[in-house]
Parts: sequence; C-alpha cells; structure tokens
Amino acid sequence: MNAPFEFGLWVSVLPLLVVLATITWLLSMALRNVGLSEPLWPLMLFVAGVTLALHADPRAPRLSLVLWPLAAWAIRLAIHLTKRFAGKEEARRHRASRDRHGPHFGLKSFYLVFLRQALLCWVVALPLQGAFASNRPLGALDWLGALLCCLGLVFETVSDWQLARFRAGPGGDAAVLDRGFWRYTRHPNYFGECCVWWGFYLMALSAGAWWAVPGPVLLTWLLLRVPGGPLLERGIGNRRPQYADYVLKTNVFFPARPRK
Repeated sequence: MNAPFEFGLWVSVLPLLVVLATITWLLSMALRNVGLSEPLWPLMLFVAGVTLALHADPRAPRLSLVLWPLAAWAIRLAIHLTKRFAGKEEARRHRASRDRHGPHFGLKSFYLVFLRQALLCWVVALPLQGAFASNRPLGALDWLGALLCCLGLVFETVSDWQLARFRAGPGGDAAVLDRGFWRYTRHPNYFGECCVWWGFYLMALSAGAWWAVPGPVLLTWLLLRVPGGPLLERGIGNRRPQYADYVLKTNVFFPARPRK
C-alpha cells in the first residue's frame, strides 16, 4: 500500500524555511558574509524534519528512527561548518559570486543564495515527510536505511576531521590530502551526506512513500554537479600542483581503490 502524499503539509513547511532564510540573510548583510548560508543548510533540514514530525501520527513507528539520526547529522554538520567559517572571510565561491554580481550582491544574495537554499531544502526534506506518512510496521528497508545513515555519518565525520587536521598541519595550504578516506574518493564528506539522505529515503520507501525520491535525487545531483565536485575543484590545480595527479588516481565521488 502506498502512503498518501499530503501536498498541503509539504507546502506548510516552506514559509518556515523562507523565514529562516530571511533572518540569516539579514544577518549576513550586517556581517557582509554570505558564508552564513553554510551552517543554515543542516539547520533548515532539521527544522523541516521536526515540523513534519509534529504533524505526524505520534504512533508512526519511524519517528525516532528518523529524528535521532537527523538530529545527529544536523547538529554535527552545523557545528563543523560554524567552526570552519566563523571569523573568516567568505569562501572563494562566495567571493567569486560577489565579484560576478557586482556591488549589489548583498541584496541579490537573498534570492541567489538564501531563498534558493530554502527551496532546495524544501525538496530534499521529502523523505522525512515520507517516512512519517504511514504507520506501516518497520521492515528490512528501515534497518538498511538506518545502517546507511550511520555509515554516512561516520564517513562525513571522519573525513571532515581528517581534512581539518591536515589543513592545520604544515603545508596544508599547498599539499594534497590523499590519505584516510580521501585516498579512495575526492569527496568522502559528500559521499557520506549522500548516504545519509538515501538512508532516509529507504525508510520512506518502507513506509510506502515512493514519491519522496526527488529529495535524494536532487541532493545527489547538487553534490555531484553544482556546489560539489566540479565547482570546488576549479582552480585547485593552480594552488596545488600535485592535485592533477590526485585526480587521475582517485574517484571523484564513489569510494574505490586508487588507480595506478
């Protein structure tokens, strides 16, 4: 049996995300730093999940199975991104956008960055609504999804720690990290995030919410094509001469043994 898709419930989440985006945008205007959008991403998705859970049947068997991993993912990532960007200048991609869009980028960033992020979160959160959409008993897909979420959290946490330690060491600004998880994929943290959200989708699918698939598909596309691999890798070769060799040996996303 398919779980029903409550369009009105899904729409009701969007205004809250827009309010969060607007408040953060106003703060970014005062600080002149669009990087505030970085920790906003996990917080938006956590707020969306809690909002959807409050509207769900309290007997829904997947409430705890989804909310605890979601909270762990959101809190860890928000803290990590806040520590990474707090007190520092904007990331290169934000500075490039500021240069490209001219002196009024602060105003334009409301719809170019913050409103866009709210809309993306709105779609990505679909598996959370799907997981709460029915009282179907837990099954094998739920436990497989929970396992995939845990795997993703481990991958994200360890790879971010490895990168932070590497950057803090000697030569971190010019060398290339090719150890640990970074030996097997050029973006292990993105791979981990992808696992987390496909794990949530497996739980939604177990609840009968096949219609939640646009969420993880959109997230995967974003990580692979937009703010992920290609964008972050532009210009790295100029700053890190060894990076070209690393690219030839290492998969861009899915972990695999390095090529010779």
